[in-house]
Parts: sequence; structure tokens; C-alpha cells
Amino acid sequence: MPHATPRKSLRRTNADLHGSAPDKSEIALIIVDVINDLDFPEAKQLARFIPALADSIARLKRRAKAAGVPVIYVNDNFGRWRSDFRALIEHCRKGKSRSLIEKLYPERDDYFVLKPKHSGFFSSTLETLLRYLGARRLIITGIAGNFCVLFTANDAYMRDYELAVPSDCVISNTAKENKEALQLMKRYLKADTRLSRRITFGRRS
Repeated sequence: MPHATPRKSLRRTNADLHGSAPDKSEIALIIVDVINDLDFPEAKQLARFIPALADSIARLKRRAKAAGVPVIYVNDNFGRWRSDFRALIEHCRKGKSRSLIEKLYPERDDYFVLKPKHSGFFSSTLETLLRYLGARRLIITGIAGNFCVLFTANDAYMRDYELAVPSDCVISNTAKENKEALQLMKRYLKADTRLSRRITFGRRS
């Protein structure tokens, strides 16, 4: 009769997803759908908000990495089911969003998760990655505040994560829609919506 593998041994063997998740941090910065070709009807409405968004997220990302906080890009595949993440980046760099991609280009030590629908948690590897990182607090940024950011934040809240959604790091089609989404996340998801410069990272776990 084969011997059962001790549970402790399994935890040790899979402690870092076989080398794919070496970081350990109670905080993770999530960047939603910024790898984007902006090829949809509402893109013109979003375009006016993108330069400020890119600058704000880039500054927050630099601070996060300096504090040892892992950065996770969570992105739609935009129907490109035969593409990997790098191919998606190169596709988007050729279009209207070149300046956005260049400001927020993923670095070699960043993580990425492809999602098929609005929420970063739906049918994706995000929850598994966060568990191995040991994350309990999520800072969620990106596009769009009233859709993919909201759905991702909602699913994070249901999984008992502490949330921050910095108001200058999220955009929607209109300022009104963005404000309403932020108010909803603050009131019902207990999200901290203060400006990104006031976000603190604390100690790495």
C-alpha cells in the first residue's frame, strides 16, 4: 500500500509555485486592464483621462516596488485567445495606447494574470497567486473603475481582502461614473479611496 505524502511535505514542495512566486508580502498592487489597445467605442471618452492615470499608477508602482510589494498585472486578453501576455503587450503598443503601455510597461519581476471576463478573480489564477504570496491587502488600480476594477474589488471583498482603490489611479468613461464607482467601493466594500500619494505599504511580511 503506497504511503500518503505528509501534508507538511506538500506545503514545503509547493511553497512558491515551483519558483514562480518567490515573493512574500501581505500587500499586493494590482493593475487592471492597462495593457489595452483602446479599440472600443468608449475609448475616446477614456483617452482624456489616460495621461494622468498612467503617471499616477507609475509613481505608485515605483513606490510599491521600492517597498518590496509585488505588482500584478491583471488583464483581459481582448479576444486574442492564441496570444500570451507578451504578445498582447506588443499588439497594444502598435495602436492608440502606445504612451500608456510605455509608461506602465511590465518589468521582468512583475506578475501577470490573464482574465476572460470583468473580474480578475473569475476563471483566472489570481486567487492562487495571492495565496502563495501571502497577500491580505490589495491595492487595486486601472481601467475601468465602474466595470473591471469594481468587479475585481467586489470579488476581493467577498474573499475577505482588505482593499485600497486610490481615486487618482482609476478611470471610467466619465468623471461622474468614476466618482460613483469609487463611492460605491468605499461604502460597501470598505475600500480606502484616498489619493495614491497617501497610500502606505507598511512592512513586507
